[in-house]
Amino acid sequence: MKAAVIVFPGSNCDRDMAVALKAASGRNPCMVWHGEHSLPKVDMIAVPGGFSYGDYLRAGAMAARSPIMRAVVRAANEGVIVLGVCNGFQILTEAGLLPGALMRNAGLSFVCRDIYLRTETTACPFTSGASSGAIIRIPVAHHEGNYFADRETLHRLTAEDRIAYRYCDAAGDLSEKANPNGSVDGIAGILNERRNVLGMMPHPERLADTALGGADGRSLFDSLIGNLT
Repeated sequence: MKAAVIVFPGSNCDRDMAVALKAASGRNPCMVWHGEHSLPKVDMIAVPGGFSYGDYLRAGAMAARSPIMRAVVRAANEGVIVLGVCNGFQILTEAGLLPGALMRNAGLSFVCRDIYLRTETTACPFTSGASSGAIIRIPVAHHEGNYFADRETLHRLTAEDRIAYRYCDAAGDLSEKANPNGSVDGIAGILNERRNVLGMMPHPERLADTALGGADGRSLFDSLIGNLT
């Protein structure tokens, strides 16, 4: 699998993503600066977490208009797999690749802790190696992770099986207490219509090796490898 990681001013998880991708695939990903106008030929693109452009205006709003994002949108529309994590999820919504918006957390404070996710679908390259309902523990670290979409969009996401992850407790139960940011319907990650683009707020790359205290995030990268090799 050949991958690219997009790097913006303010990215702080680009190298973490690169390490996770190399561990899974055995190949160093291409690190692509935001000012570039084209991408190398790759199987997947990662839009990492961080605080692109200092989160001015809205988180992800300026990054979504970087020159490289035109190439990312073209690649996604051609079927290339795109993974957006945290700020990357915000950028993908601002770029129109995913519906809805990420607002300030319901508690109006930065949230940084391990949380549990319930796998809601396995019908995509990102979760095909997991079992439906599987529970994983990975970290969140964000101030604007409160996912919102109107009822029509939520109905479509549900009907089309495009909700990838929901926040849950250790037993897999959904509750307000298990939701770290107030996201509607406990949504932590969603897919586009073609199912080749995933945006998620939690950070699988931060818990993808036992040396980091857990490897639950590795399942996503292993699923990608299984679909792209």
